[in-house]
Amino acid sequence: MSRVGGVTNTPAAQTPRPLPPQGGILLIDKAEGWTSHDVVAKARRALGTRKVGHAGTLDPMATGLLVLGAGPATRLLTHLVGLDKTYTTTIRLGVSTVTDDREGEILAVARPADVEALADEPQRIADAVAVLTGDIEQAPSAVSAIKVDGRRAYDRVRAGEQVELKKRPVRIEAFEIEQPRVVSAVRLAGGETPVDVIDIDATVRCSSGTYIRALARDLGEALGVGGHLVALRRTEVGPFSVAGATSTERLAGGEPGELLAPAEVATGLFPELRLTERQTVDLGHGKRLELGADEHPDAKLAAAVAPDGRLIGLVEVKRGRTRVVTNFPTPDAGTSDAAAPAGSVAP
Repeated sequence: MSRVGGVTNTPAAQTPRPLPPQGGILLIDKAEGWTSHDVVAKARRALGTRKVGHAGTLDPMATGLLVLGAGPATRLLTHLVGLDKTYTTTIRLGVSTVTDDREGEILAVARPADVEALADEPQRIADAVAVLTGDIEQAPSAVSAIKVDGRRAYDRVRAGEQVELKKRPVRIEAFEIEQPRVVSAVRLAGGETPVDVIDIDATVRCSSGTYIRALARDLGEALGVGGHLVALRRTEVGPFSVAGATSTERLAGGEPGELLAPAEVATGLFPELRLTERQTVDLGHGKRLELGADEHPDAKLAAAVAPDGRLIGLVEVKRGRTRVVTNFPTPDAGTSDAAAPAGSVAP
């Protein structure tokens, strides 16, 4: 993907250079301990704009790819949230926790004999993984951000409430595990006696909305020993990779890295519709275009691009006629982002 210049290597002590007129998409490699809001706040300072949002959060414990939008490019975020994700993770079998990860209070510890027996039967683990691959029904983790009667599920759990979320369909495109390994004498938080557990490194490719913590929980339950996550890293979001993303350390130092041009992002995800100068003006003013059904196949979303390479908007094409779904600033319309999708820009 091409990059938009003018915003790279900006020292914290200097005034950030102005964003390109259409802003851009920024890829960040989030470190452990950072919240997604922390990353957005640092990006605002480094880029010199309040208008920064993200296309899906990461828990503080998790590391890896966080996709941000800056300036008018925040309008693209609503179309990036639903992209498939890829994670690398370590699942620990033998212990279950209230949060389904290593930061939660321990709920149960498996009997040593059951863990030992499971360690001698790797095929049982492989069979259970196979059941959790493909189209499945998954109950999100109780400490998710899903709202229950107007309150976040994690807030209810922290208040001592029992929370059970309804199952929802997700797709696990791939659930690839490495050889399970026994880890001996693990000392659990709050526990006096060290225990043996089974750790499994895995790569998961899944649909948006999948909870990897819940996947670890369900695998442990299926095997009768309990399970939770001890490590999680997001490596891909759709076509975006963590390779080459800006570290949170650099971001905190005022160096946001390079921005991806909105047109390049959009044409990488959707069919490209090249506009004439007249069509560029008309579409920029919200008019429908008559393209001809024979020359332009139907598309739920297409990236409408001006002759000079600017993204004019995302449009639906139906029977040769366009309908604007998301518009972008044009030179005579300024850079107001009033039409940015609700919820895409962090408070």
